[in-house]
Amino acid sequence: MGIVVNQSIKNTIITYIGFAIGAANTLFMYPHFLGDKFYGLTSYLLSSANVIFPLMAFGVHNTLVKFFSEHKSEQEQVSFLSFVLLLPLLAIVPIFILGFCFYDAIAAFSATKNSIVYDYIWQIPVIGICMAYFEIFYAWVKVHLQSVYGNFLKEVGLRILISILLFGVYFNVISVEQFITATMIAYLISTLLMFGYANTVKKIAFCFKIPSNAKAIFAYSAFIILSGSVANMLIDIDKTMLNQYIEIEKIAYYTVAGFMATVIAVPSRAMHQITYPITAKLMTQGKHEELNDLYKKTSITLQIVGGLVFVGILVNLNQVYLLLPGNYKEGVFVVFVLGFSKYFDLILGNNNAIIFNSKYYRAVLFLGLLLGFLAITLNAIFIPLYYIKGAAIATLISITLYSIAKLLFVVLRMKLYPFTVNNFYAFVIGLVCFFLFYFWDFSFHPIVNIGLKSVLVTVLYVGLVYKTNLSPEINTVIEKQLKRITR
Repeated sequence: MGIVVNQSIKNTIITYIGFAIGAANTLFMYPHFLGDKFYGLTSYLLSSANVIFPLMAFGVHNTLVKFFSEHKSEQEQVSFLSFVLLLPLLAIVPIFILGFCFYDAIAAFSATKNSIVYDYIWQIPVIGICMAYFEIFYAWVKVHLQSVYGNFLKEVGLRILISILLFGVYFNVISVEQFITATMIAYLISTLLMFGYANTVKKIAFCFKIPSNAKAIFAYSAFIILSGSVANMLIDIDKTMLNQYIEIEKIAYYTVAGFMATVIAVPSRAMHQITYPITAKLMTQGKHEELNDLYKKTSITLQIVGGLVFVGILVNLNQVYLLLPGNYKEGVFVVFVLGFSKYFDLILGNNNAIIFNSKYYRAVLFLGLLLGFLAITLNAIFIPLYYIKGAAIATLISITLYSIAKLLFVVLRMKLYPFTVNNFYAFVIGLVCFFLFYFWDFSFHPIVNIGLKSVLVTVLYVGLVYKTNLSPEINTVIEKQLKRITR
Protein backbone atom coordinates (compact mmCIF):
# COMPACT_ATOMS: atom_id res chain seq x y z
CA MET A 1 0.00 0.00 0.00
CA GLY A 2 3.04 2.33 0.17
CA ILE A 3 2.83 3.70 -3.35
CA VAL A 4 -0.97 3.68 -3.10
CA VAL A 5 -0.96 5.82 0.05
CA ASN A 6 1.78 8.12 -1.27
CA GLN A 7 0.21 8.93 -4.62
CA SER A 8 -3.33 8.80 -3.22
CA ILE A 9 -2.44 11.49 -0.67
CA LYS A 10 -0.88 13.65 -3.40
CA ASN A 11 -3.85 13.07 -5.67
CA THR A 12 -6.28 13.81 -2.86
CA ILE A 13 -4.55 17.10 -2.05
CA ILE A 14 -4.43 18.06 -5.73
CA THR A 15 -8.05 17.08 -6.25
CA TYR A 16 -9.22 19.08 -3.26
CA ILE A 17 -7.27 22.10 -4.48
CA GLY A 18 -9.06 21.62 -7.77
CA PHE A 19 -12.39 21.36 -6.00
CA ALA A 20 -11.61 24.51 -4.03
CA ILE A 21 -11.11 26.32 -7.34
CA GLY A 22 -14.17 24.56 -8.69
CA ALA A 23 -16.14 25.67 -5.64
CA ALA A 24 -15.18 29.28 -6.30
CA ASN A 25 -16.27 28.85 -9.90
CA THR A 26 -19.46 26.93 -9.14
CA LEU A 27 -20.68 28.70 -6.02
CA PHE A 28 -19.66 32.25 -6.85
CA MET A 29 -18.35 33.09 -10.32
CA TYR A 30 -20.74 31.02 -12.45
CA PRO A 31 -23.93 32.27 -10.70
CA HIS A 32 -22.81 35.91 -10.50
CA PHE A 33 -20.76 36.32 -13.69
CA LEU A 34 -22.70 34.20 -16.19
CA GLY A 35 -26.20 34.33 -14.76
CA ASP A 36 -28.59 31.43 -14.36
CA LYS A 37 -29.41 30.92 -18.05
CA PHE A 38 -25.86 30.65 -19.42
CA TYR A 39 -24.72 28.73 -16.35
CA GLY A 40 -27.48 26.24 -17.03
CA LEU A 41 -26.44 26.08 -20.70
CA THR A 42 -22.81 25.41 -19.78
CA SER A 43 -23.84 22.64 -17.38
CA TYR A 44 -26.05 21.04 -20.02
CA LEU A 45 -23.31 21.02 -22.68
CA LEU A 46 -20.63 19.60 -20.38
CA SER A 47 -22.97 16.98 -18.91
CA SER A 48 -24.06 15.85 -22.37
CA ALA A 49 -20.42 15.62 -23.49
CA ASN A 50 -19.64 13.54 -20.41
CA VAL A 51 -22.47 11.16 -21.26
CA ILE A 52 -21.14 10.44 -24.77
CA PHE A 53 -17.40 10.54 -24.09
CA PRO A 54 -17.09 6.81 -23.12
CA LEU A 55 -18.52 5.95 -26.53
CA MET A 56 -16.07 8.28 -28.27
CA ALA A 57 -13.18 6.81 -26.26
CA PHE A 58 -14.37 3.33 -27.30
CA GLY A 59 -13.51 2.08 -23.82
CA VAL A 60 -9.81 2.38 -24.63
CA HIS A 61 -8.82 4.22 -21.42
CA ASN A 62 -9.81 1.12 -19.42
CA THR A 63 -8.56 -1.36 -22.02
CA LEU A 64 -5.11 0.19 -21.93
CA VAL A 65 -4.84 -0.38 -18.19
CA LYS A 66 -6.14 -3.96 -18.31
CA PHE A 67 -3.97 -5.27 -21.17
CA PHE A 68 -0.78 -3.23 -20.80
CA SER A 69 0.90 -5.65 -18.39
CA GLU A 70 0.42 -8.49 -20.90
CA HIS A 71 2.77 -6.80 -23.37
CA LYS A 72 6.33 -7.23 -22.17
CA SER A 73 8.63 -6.06 -24.97
CA GLU A 74 9.00 -2.50 -26.24
CA GLN A 75 7.73 -3.47 -29.68
CA GLU A 76 4.64 -5.17 -28.26
CA GLN A 77 3.80 -2.09 -26.19
CA VAL A 78 4.16 0.21 -29.21
CA SER A 79 1.89 -1.98 -31.31
CA PHE A 80 -0.64 -2.19 -28.49
CA LEU A 81 -0.72 1.58 -27.95
CA SER A 82 -1.03 2.31 -31.68
CA PHE A 83 -3.93 -0.09 -31.95
CA VAL A 84 -5.89 1.35 -29.02
CA LEU A 85 -5.31 4.95 -30.15
CA LEU A 86 -7.00 4.16 -33.47
CA LEU A 87 -9.94 2.20 -32.03
CA PRO A 88 -11.93 5.32 -30.97
CA LEU A 89 -12.19 6.34 -34.62
CA LEU A 90 -14.68 3.49 -35.05
CA ALA A 91 -17.10 5.54 -32.95
CA ILE A 92 -15.94 9.10 -33.64
CA VAL A 93 -16.23 8.99 -37.44
CA PRO A 94 -19.85 7.68 -37.55
CA ILE A 95 -20.92 10.13 -34.83
CA PHE A 96 -19.60 13.10 -36.77
CA ILE A 97 -21.10 11.89 -40.04
CA LEU A 98 -24.52 11.49 -38.39
CA GLY A 99 -24.15 14.82 -36.61
CA PHE A 100 -23.29 16.60 -39.85
CA CYS A 101 -26.17 15.04 -41.79
CA PHE A 102 -28.87 15.43 -39.13
CA TYR A 103 -27.68 18.44 -37.14
CA ASP A 104 -30.84 20.50 -37.59
CA ALA A 105 -33.11 17.68 -36.42
CA ILE A 106 -30.91 16.87 -33.40
CA ALA A 107 -30.55 20.53 -32.41
CA ALA A 108 -34.27 21.22 -32.83
CA PHE A 109 -35.18 18.28 -30.59
CA SER A 110 -32.68 19.38 -27.92
CA ALA A 111 -34.02 22.93 -28.05
CA THR A 112 -37.68 21.95 -27.63
CA LYS A 113 -37.92 23.46 -24.13
CA ASN A 114 -34.95 25.86 -24.22
CA SER A 115 -34.24 27.45 -27.60
CA ILE A 116 -30.88 28.81 -26.40
CA VAL A 117 -29.19 25.41 -26.77
CA TYR A 118 -29.82 25.17 -30.55
CA ASP A 119 -26.67 27.01 -31.67
CA TYR A 120 -24.35 25.15 -29.30
CA ILE A 121 -25.23 21.48 -29.78
CA TRP A 122 -22.28 20.97 -32.15
CA GLN A 123 -19.87 21.61 -29.28
CA ILE A 124 -21.01 18.52 -27.37
CA PRO A 125 -19.19 15.91 -29.55
CA VAL A 126 -16.09 18.14 -29.81
CA ILE A 127 -15.80 18.34 -26.02
CA GLY A 128 -16.54 14.61 -25.89
CA ILE A 129 -13.53 13.85 -28.13
CA CYS A 130 -11.28 16.02 -25.96
CA MET A 131 -12.47 14.20 -22.83
CA ALA A 132 -11.95 10.84 -24.54
CA TYR A 133 -8.36 11.34 -25.65
CA PHE A 134 -7.45 13.09 -22.40
CA GLU A 135 -8.45 9.93 -20.52
CA ILE A 136 -6.59 7.71 -23.00
CA PHE A 137 -3.32 9.62 -22.59
CA TYR A 138 -3.95 9.76 -18.84
CA ALA A 139 -4.31 5.97 -18.80
CA TRP A 140 -0.93 5.71 -20.55
CA VAL A 141 0.82 7.51 -17.68
CA LYS A 142 -1.20 5.65 -15.03
CA VAL A 143 0.07 2.26 -16.23
CA HIS A 144 3.55 3.68 -15.62
CA LEU A 145 2.38 4.62 -12.08
CA GLN A 146 2.66 8.35 -12.77
CA SER A 147 -0.81 9.65 -12.00
CA VAL A 148 -0.10 12.93 -10.19
CA TYR A 149 0.48 15.31 -13.13
CA GLY A 150 -2.56 14.06 -15.03
CA ASN A 151 -4.69 14.46 -11.93
CA PHE A 152 -3.34 18.00 -11.48
CA LEU A 153 -4.13 18.88 -15.08
CA LYS A 154 -7.62 17.39 -14.87
CA GLU A 155 -8.63 18.71 -11.47
CA VAL A 156 -6.68 21.97 -11.17
CA GLY A 157 -5.37 23.08 -14.56
CA LEU A 158 -8.69 22.92 -16.40
CA ARG A 159 -10.50 24.72 -13.59
CA ILE A 160 -7.90 27.49 -13.60
CA LEU A 161 -8.49 27.97 -17.33
CA ILE A 162 -12.23 28.18 -16.64
CA SER A 163 -11.63 30.70 -13.86
CA ILE A 164 -9.60 32.87 -16.24
CA LEU A 165 -12.43 32.74 -18.77
CA LEU A 166 -14.99 33.66 -16.10
CA PHE A 167 -12.92 36.68 -15.10
CA GLY A 168 -12.79 37.51 -18.80
CA VAL A 169 -16.60 37.66 -18.78
CA TYR A 170 -16.61 39.74 -15.60
CA PHE A 171 -14.20 42.33 -17.04
CA ASN A 172 -16.00 42.35 -20.41
CA VAL A 173 -13.03 40.91 -22.26
CA ILE A 174 -15.29 38.21 -23.70
CA SER A 175 -19.07 37.89 -23.88
CA VAL A 176 -21.08 35.14 -22.22
CA GLU A 177 -21.67 33.65 -25.68
CA GLN A 178 -17.93 33.61 -26.36
CA PHE A 179 -17.35 32.00 -22.97
CA ILE A 180 -19.25 28.89 -24.08
CA THR A 181 -16.96 28.37 -27.09
CA ALA A 182 -13.87 29.28 -25.06
CA THR A 183 -14.77 26.52 -22.59
CA MET A 184 -14.62 24.00 -25.43
CA ILE A 185 -11.16 25.34 -26.38
CA ALA A 186 -10.03 24.96 -22.74
CA TYR A 187 -10.83 21.23 -22.94
CA LEU A 188 -8.81 20.98 -26.15
CA ILE A 189 -5.82 22.69 -24.53
CA SER A 190 -5.90 20.33 -21.52
CA THR A 191 -5.95 17.31 -23.87
CA LEU A 192 -2.92 18.58 -25.81
CA LEU A 193 -1.03 19.18 -22.56
CA MET A 194 -1.88 15.65 -21.39
CA PHE A 195 -0.59 14.25 -24.67
CA GLY A 196 2.67 16.17 -24.26
CA TYR A 197 3.23 14.84 -20.75
CA ALA A 198 2.31 11.28 -21.71
CA ASN A 199 4.92 11.45 -24.44
CA THR A 200 7.61 12.46 -21.92
CA VAL A 201 6.72 9.65 -19.48
CA LYS A 202 7.01 7.05 -22.21
CA LYS A 203 7.45 8.12 -25.81
CA ILE A 204 4.34 7.52 -27.87
CA ALA A 205 5.46 5.84 -31.07
CA PHE A 206 3.32 4.33 -33.80
CA CYS A 207 3.53 0.88 -35.29
CA PHE A 208 0.65 -0.39 -37.38
CA LYS A 209 1.21 -4.03 -36.58
CA ILE A 210 -1.94 -5.53 -35.09
CA PRO A 211 -1.33 -7.00 -31.59
CA SER A 212 -1.65 -10.76 -31.19
CA ASN A 213 -4.52 -10.32 -28.70
CA ALA A 214 -6.37 -7.78 -30.86
CA LYS A 215 -9.60 -9.77 -30.71
CA ALA A 216 -9.61 -9.78 -26.90
CA ILE A 217 -8.74 -6.06 -26.84
CA PHE A 218 -11.56 -5.20 -29.22
CA ALA A 219 -14.09 -7.34 -27.33
CA TYR A 220 -13.14 -5.85 -23.97
CA SER A 221 -13.28 -2.30 -25.37
CA ALA A 222 -16.71 -2.89 -26.83
CA PHE A 223 -18.06 -4.06 -23.48
CA ILE A 224 -16.33 -1.26 -21.60
CA ILE A 225 -18.18 1.21 -23.83
CA LEU A 226 -21.38 -0.06 -22.26
CA SER A 227 -19.92 0.16 -18.77
CA GLY A 228 -18.52 3.65 -19.17
CA SER A 229 -21.67 4.86 -20.86
CA VAL A 230 -23.80 3.48 -18.04
CA ALA A 231 -21.58 4.95 -15.32
CA ASN A 232 -21.52 8.39 -16.94
CA MET A 233 -25.20 8.15 -17.77
CA LEU A 234 -26.00 7.58 -14.10
CA ILE A 235 -23.89 10.62 -13.22
CA ASP A 236 -24.99 13.14 -15.86
CA ILE A 237 -28.14 11.93 -17.59
CA ASP A 238 -30.18 13.84 -15.03
CA LYS A 239 -28.81 17.24 -16.11
CA THR A 240 -29.13 16.27 -19.77
CA MET A 241 -32.78 15.26 -19.36
CA LEU A 242 -33.66 18.28 -17.21
CA ASN A 243 -33.20 20.39 -20.35
CA GLN A 244 -36.15 18.60 -21.97
CA TYR A 245 -38.60 19.28 -19.12
CA ILE A 246 -37.75 22.46 -17.19
CA GLU A 247 -36.30 25.94 -17.72
CA ILE A 248 -32.56 25.87 -18.27
CA GLU A 249 -32.00 28.17 -15.30
CA LYS A 250 -32.98 25.36 -12.93
CA ILE A 251 -30.17 23.21 -14.30
CA ALA A 252 -27.85 25.77 -12.70
CA TYR A 253 -29.50 25.20 -9.30
CA TYR A 254 -29.19 21.45 -9.73
CA THR A 255 -25.56 21.76 -10.84
CA VAL A 256 -24.54 23.68 -7.72
CA ALA A 257 -26.18 21.07 -5.49
CA GLY A 258 -24.63 18.26 -7.53
CA PHE A 259 -21.21 19.84 -7.23
CA MET A 260 -21.39 19.85 -3.45
CA ALA A 261 -22.44 16.19 -3.46
CA THR A 262 -19.64 15.33 -5.90
CA VAL A 263 -17.02 16.64 -3.45
CA ILE A 264 -17.77 13.54 -1.36
CA ALA A 265 -16.39 11.35 -4.15
CA VAL A 266 -13.03 13.15 -4.36
CA PRO A 267 -11.15 10.62 -2.16
CA SER A 268 -12.42 7.83 -4.38
CA ARG A 269 -11.33 9.58 -7.56
CA ALA A 270 -7.91 10.29 -6.12
CA MET A 271 -7.27 6.78 -4.80
CA HIS A 272 -8.56 5.02 -7.93
CA GLN A 273 -5.93 6.73 -10.07
CA ILE A 274 -3.33 4.43 -8.53
CA THR A 275 -5.38 1.46 -7.23
CA TYR A 276 -6.83 0.67 -10.66
CA PRO A 277 -3.54 -0.46 -12.26
CA ILE A 278 -2.48 -2.24 -9.02
CA THR A 279 -5.81 -4.09 -8.93
CA ALA A 280 -5.33 -5.12 -12.56
CA LYS A 281 -1.84 -6.42 -11.77
CA LEU A 282 -2.97 -8.43 -8.71
CA MET A 283 -5.77 -10.01 -10.72
CA THR A 284 -3.44 -10.88 -13.59
CA GLN A 285 -1.10 -12.56 -11.09
CA GLY A 286 -3.97 -14.36 -9.33
CA LYS A 287 -3.15 -12.96 -5.88
CA HIS A 288 -6.60 -13.38 -4.32
CA GLU A 289 -5.70 -12.72 -0.68
CA GLU A 290 -3.75 -9.56 -1.46
CA LEU A 291 -6.64 -8.37 -3.62
CA ASN A 292 -9.14 -9.05 -0.84
CA ASP A 293 -6.95 -7.15 1.62
CA LEU A 294 -6.71 -4.20 -0.78
CA TYR A 295 -10.50 -4.32 -1.22
CA LYS A 296 -11.10 -3.98 2.54
CA LYS A 297 -8.48 -1.26 2.99
CA THR A 298 -9.86 0.88 0.17
CA SER A 299 -13.40 0.47 1.51
CA ILE A 300 -12.73 1.64 5.06
CA THR A 301 -10.26 4.32 4.00
CA LEU A 302 -12.66 5.86 1.50
CA GLN A 303 -15.58 5.60 3.92
CA ILE A 304 -13.68 7.44 6.66
CA VAL A 305 -12.35 10.22 4.44
CA GLY A 306 -15.53 10.55 2.39
CA GLY A 307 -17.66 10.43 5.53
CA LEU A 308 -15.81 13.39 6.99
CA VAL A 309 -16.40 15.37 3.81
CA PHE A 310 -20.09 14.37 3.71
CA VAL A 311 -20.70 15.40 7.31
CA GLY A 312 -18.76 18.63 6.79
CA ILE A 313 -20.94 19.55 3.81
CA LEU A 314 -24.24 18.74 5.50
CA VAL A 315 -23.60 20.59 8.75
CA ASN A 316 -22.58 23.72 6.80
CA LEU A 317 -25.19 23.43 4.05
CA ASN A 318 -27.56 26.16 5.24
CA GLN A 319 -24.70 28.61 5.64
CA VAL A 320 -23.38 27.85 2.15
CA TYR A 321 -26.74 28.68 0.62
CA LEU A 322 -26.76 32.04 2.40
CA LEU A 323 -23.82 32.95 0.12
CA LEU A 324 -25.79 32.13 -3.05
CA PRO A 325 -28.67 33.90 -4.79
CA GLY A 326 -31.98 32.99 -3.16
CA ASN A 327 -33.31 30.77 -5.96
CA TYR A 328 -30.45 28.31 -5.52
CA LYS A 329 -31.83 27.11 -2.18
CA GLU A 330 -34.11 24.79 -4.15
CA GLY A 331 -31.08 22.49 -4.24
CA VAL A 332 -30.85 21.71 -0.47
CA PHE A 333 -32.84 18.49 -0.84
CA VAL A 334 -30.74 17.55 -3.87
CA VAL A 335 -27.50 17.78 -1.86
CA PHE A 336 -28.79 15.36 0.78
CA VAL A 337 -30.08 12.84 -1.75
CA LEU A 338 -27.16 12.91 -4.19
CA GLY A 339 -24.70 13.06 -1.30
CA PHE A 340 -26.02 9.83 0.17
CA SER A 341 -25.75 8.10 -3.21
CA LYS A 342 -22.12 9.21 -3.50
CA TYR A 343 -21.37 8.07 0.05
CA PHE A 344 -22.81 4.61 -0.56
CA ASP A 345 -20.83 4.21 -3.76
CA LEU A 346 -17.70 5.39 -1.95
CA ILE A 347 -17.68 2.61 0.65
CA LEU A 348 -17.47 -0.04 -2.09
CA GLY A 349 -13.73 0.71 -2.37
CA ASN A 350 -12.06 -0.47 -5.57
CA ASN A 351 -15.12 -2.50 -6.54
CA ASN A 352 -15.23 -1.15 -10.09
CA ALA A 353 -11.57 -1.90 -10.72
CA ILE A 354 -12.09 -5.51 -9.61
CA ILE A 355 -15.11 -6.04 -11.86
CA PHE A 356 -13.69 -4.44 -14.98
CA ASN A 357 -10.48 -6.47 -14.72
CA SER A 358 -12.24 -9.78 -14.09
CA LYS A 359 -13.52 -12.42 -16.47
CA TYR A 360 -17.06 -11.62 -15.34
CA TYR A 361 -17.15 -8.06 -16.64
CA ARG A 362 -19.54 -8.92 -19.50
CA ALA A 363 -22.40 -10.00 -17.23
CA VAL A 364 -22.15 -6.90 -15.04
CA LEU A 365 -21.98 -4.62 -18.06
CA PHE A 366 -25.24 -5.98 -19.40
CA LEU A 367 -26.78 -5.46 -15.97
CA GLY A 368 -25.46 -1.92 -15.98
CA LEU A 369 -27.01 -1.32 -19.38
CA LEU A 370 -30.41 -2.33 -18.03
CA LEU A 371 -29.97 0.02 -15.08
CA GLY A 372 -28.99 2.77 -17.51
CA PHE A 373 -32.35 2.40 -19.22
CA LEU A 374 -33.92 2.37 -15.76
CA ALA A 375 -32.22 5.70 -14.99
CA ILE A 376 -33.66 7.26 -18.14
CA THR A 377 -37.12 5.92 -17.30
CA LEU A 378 -37.01 7.12 -13.70
CA ASN A 379 -35.87 10.59 -14.74
CA ALA A 380 -38.66 10.75 -17.31
CA ILE A 381 -41.16 9.87 -14.54
CA PHE A 382 -39.84 11.93 -11.61
CA ILE A 383 -38.60 15.14 -13.30
CA PRO A 384 -42.05 16.22 -14.59
CA LEU A 385 -43.50 15.51 -11.13
CA TYR A 386 -40.85 16.98 -8.81
CA TYR A 387 -38.47 18.91 -11.12
CA ILE A 388 -34.89 18.98 -9.78
CA LYS A 389 -35.92 16.99 -6.69
CA GLY A 390 -37.27 14.34 -9.02
CA ALA A 391 -33.96 14.16 -10.88
CA ALA A 392 -32.15 13.66 -7.56
CA ILE A 393 -34.54 10.88 -6.50
CA ALA A 394 -34.15 9.11 -9.85
CA THR A 395 -30.37 9.33 -9.61
CA LEU A 396 -30.34 7.99 -6.05
CA ILE A 397 -32.44 4.96 -6.98
CA SER A 398 -30.41 4.22 -10.12
CA ILE A 399 -26.96 4.56 -8.56
CA THR A 400 -27.95 2.63 -5.42
CA LEU A 401 -29.36 -0.30 -7.40
CA TYR A 402 -26.31 -0.34 -9.67
CA SER A 403 -23.92 -0.25 -6.69
CA ILE A 404 -25.76 -3.04 -4.88
CA ALA A 405 -25.74 -5.19 -8.02
CA LYS A 406 -21.97 -4.76 -8.47
CA LEU A 407 -21.30 -5.43 -4.78
CA LEU A 408 -23.33 -8.64 -4.76
CA PHE A 409 -21.62 -9.81 -7.92
CA VAL A 410 -18.14 -9.41 -6.45
CA VAL A 411 -19.14 -10.99 -3.14
CA LEU A 412 -21.06 -13.97 -4.55
CA ARG A 413 -19.05 -14.74 -7.68
CA MET A 414 -15.51 -13.73 -6.72
CA LYS A 415 -15.62 -14.32 -2.94
CA LEU A 416 -14.16 -10.90 -2.16
CA TYR A 417 -15.53 -8.97 0.81
CA PRO A 418 -15.07 -5.21 1.33
CA PHE A 419 -16.71 -4.74 4.71
CA THR A 420 -15.64 -5.34 8.30
CA VAL A 421 -17.19 -4.27 11.60
CA ASN A 422 -15.11 -1.09 11.31
CA ASN A 423 -17.33 0.08 8.45
CA PHE A 424 -20.27 0.10 10.87
CA TYR A 425 -18.29 2.05 13.47
CA ALA A 426 -17.26 4.59 10.83
CA PHE A 427 -20.94 5.08 9.89
CA VAL A 428 -21.90 5.61 13.56
CA ILE A 429 -19.14 8.21 14.01
CA GLY A 430 -20.49 10.08 11.00
CA LEU A 431 -24.03 10.04 12.39
CA VAL A 432 -22.90 11.30 15.80
CA CYS A 433 -21.01 14.23 14.28
CA PHE A 434 -23.94 15.10 12.00
CA PHE A 435 -26.55 15.25 14.77
CA LEU A 436 -24.22 17.14 17.10
CA PHE A 437 -23.49 19.95 14.64
CA TYR A 438 -26.32 20.19 12.06
CA PHE A 439 -28.99 21.88 14.18
CA TRP A 440 -27.06 24.88 15.47
CA ASP A 441 -24.92 27.68 14.04
CA PHE A 442 -22.74 30.48 15.34
CA SER A 443 -24.20 33.96 15.02
CA PHE A 444 -21.38 35.09 12.72
CA HIS A 445 -20.95 35.72 9.02
CA PRO A 446 -21.62 32.48 7.06
CA ILE A 447 -17.97 32.11 6.02
CA VAL A 448 -16.75 32.43 9.64
CA ASN A 449 -19.50 30.06 10.72
CA ILE A 450 -18.49 27.49 8.11
CA GLY A 451 -14.84 27.73 9.14
CA LEU A 452 -15.52 27.26 12.86
CA LYS A 453 -17.94 24.38 12.45
CA SER A 454 -15.61 22.66 9.98
CA VAL A 455 -12.74 22.79 12.47
CA LEU A 456 -14.88 21.43 15.31
CA VAL A 457 -16.35 18.63 13.20
CA THR A 458 -12.92 17.66 11.86
CA VAL A 459 -11.32 17.55 15.32
CA LEU A 460 -14.09 15.39 16.78
CA TYR A 461 -14.41 13.09 13.74
CA VAL A 462 -10.68 12.54 13.26
CA GLY A 463 -10.19 12.10 16.99
CA LEU A 464 -12.84 9.38 17.18
CA VAL A 465 -11.45 7.62 14.10
CA TYR A 466 -7.93 7.71 15.55
CA LYS A 467 -8.96 6.46 18.99
CA THR A 468 -10.96 3.57 17.57
CA ASN A 469 -8.12 2.68 15.15
CA LEU A 470 -10.54 1.94 12.31
CA SER A 471 -7.79 2.17 9.70
CA PRO A 472 -4.10 1.60 10.48
CA GLU A 473 -3.19 3.41 7.24
CA ILE A 474 -5.11 6.52 8.25
CA ASN A 475 -3.72 6.39 11.79
CA THR A 476 -0.20 6.26 10.33
CA VAL A 477 -0.91 9.37 8.25
CA ILE A 478 -2.36 11.17 11.30
CA GLU A 479 0.67 10.27 13.43
CA LYS A 480 3.06 11.55 10.75
CA GLN A 481 1.19 14.85 10.57
CA LEU A 482 1.15 15.16 14.37
CA LYS A 483 4.94 14.62 14.46
CA ARG A 484 5.44 17.35 11.87
CA ILE A 485 3.24 19.74 13.85
CA THR A 486 5.12 18.88 17.06
CA ARG A 487 8.45 19.61 15.38
